[in-house]
Amino acid sequence: MTPKQAWVLGLASSASFMMALDSQIVTTALGTIRRDLSASIEQLEWTVNAYNLSFAVLLLTGAALGDRFGRRRMFVTGLTVFTLASVGCALSTDIGTLIVARTAQGVGAAMVLPLSLTLISVIFPPEQRGKAMGLYLGLTGLATFSGPFIGGAIAEGLAWQGIFWLNLPVGVVAVLLTLRRVDESTGPATRFDQGGVVLVTLGSLGIVWGLVRGNLAGWGSAEVLGSLVLGVLLVAAFVFWERHSEAPMLPMRFFRLRAFSTANAANFCVFASLYGTLFFLPQYFQTAQGLGPFEAGLRMMPWTATLMICAPIAGKLADKYSARTFVAAGLLLQTAGMSWIALVAAPGTSYATLLPGLIVSGVGLTSAMPAAQRSVVGAVRPPEIGQASGAFMMVRILGGVFGVAVTVAVFAGTGSHGSPEEFGGGFTAAMGTVVAFAFAGMLVALGMPGRRPAEAPRASALSGTDRGGNR
Repeated sequence: MTPKQAWVLGLASSASFMMALDSQIVTTALGTIRRDLSASIEQLEWTVNAYNLSFAVLLLTGAALGDRFGRRRMFVTGLTVFTLASVGCALSTDIGTLIVARTAQGVGAAMVLPLSLTLISVIFPPEQRGKAMGLYLGLTGLATFSGPFIGGAIAEGLAWQGIFWLNLPVGVVAVLLTLRRVDESTGPATRFDQGGVVLVTLGSLGIVWGLVRGNLAGWGSAEVLGSLVLGVLLVAAFVFWERHSEAPMLPMRFFRLRAFSTANAANFCVFASLYGTLFFLPQYFQTAQGLGPFEAGLRMMPWTATLMICAPIAGKLADKYSARTFVAAGLLLQTAGMSWIALVAAPGTSYATLLPGLIVSGVGLTSAMPAAQRSVVGAVRPPEIGQASGAFMMVRILGGVFGVAVTVAVFAGTGSHGSPEEFGGGFTAAMGTVVAFAFAGMLVALGMPGRRPAEAPRASALSGTDRGGNR
């Protein structure tokens, strides 16, 4: 690895670190925020999904802006917005203000995260990309590993506002070093696709709004059905626009590549399962078992530690072997691990009984994620990596929004925060939903191309097929 590659990988991972740490800390502190700000379960959902909503609908826009106006420039702009929004979260005195500030955080993250993947994918050649992405996830995993512990310690020992102040020093240092150490780059020299940006933003907003509002407004309400239908129609209009645009922000031909389409669909299920688990597991330890945030964070660490340990290994092996193997096997492990949690979890269940399921689940998720990323960006030509990265990130966040929305709906229909027993019943049902997401993703992953990535260019040259293995 050259020094320039090391700086890009380190800074991209630092940005991802800040956002992963924020996500982990917030989920661990949800119980404290609920009590301190008198928030309902729907409002707690919004503290997570307000971020995800703005993040998801602007992801393709963030990637497109980076390709058009400079990846480093927009990466730094996103870091600045995220850091300032974190200060806004820390200064919030009511749940409404916190939700608004979390929305602004999502806007900044929509520029940072897809461009962090793009910067890595551009500077590393294909034969090193899986290893680099594994290291990226492994370094990000340090935040995922320590997040529950730090969040619990801050929420219990200090105040929940402190979890957002942590982003200020990390963000300032990352901005300064990026300006100094990362070269500017752009995507294909095409004009900015304004029509595509408007259609995909409004379409995604309609779909995500319907998912998030479904629990509170009612899934059969005019608001929810209308927003979902309008969102689908606008997404269909976006597809039509992109197919006929001279400079599309997301070429529809990407979805004819089997590696691109199946890996994205499987990754949707990965993050639906992951976010559903992440939303409820810390609350289970606090509400059903009566633990404090600090103790709940400690019990999360064996699950989160697997990202730091397993992701680099899985990413490196995905460069040598089929990505399909790691995505499908990883989702099978997530299915098995969370099935165990759903079967044994109760207010009086010992931690030793839960631990095997947590470890198996964590190993499965962290095996699937880098392999799916590698499959998506490896399916397109180098100048198109920015577009592919934006699509990949958008799909995964929409998966997370869908996972939280559905698991909360299932929980609300079967349990509540009224007592440990009532929460335990709802938690079991929610974990059953998490299992269903993982199993569906495993079935999709079996349709991914099976050959080794190293063989793809030669096979394409010999057969006249595209890089996804299709004519």
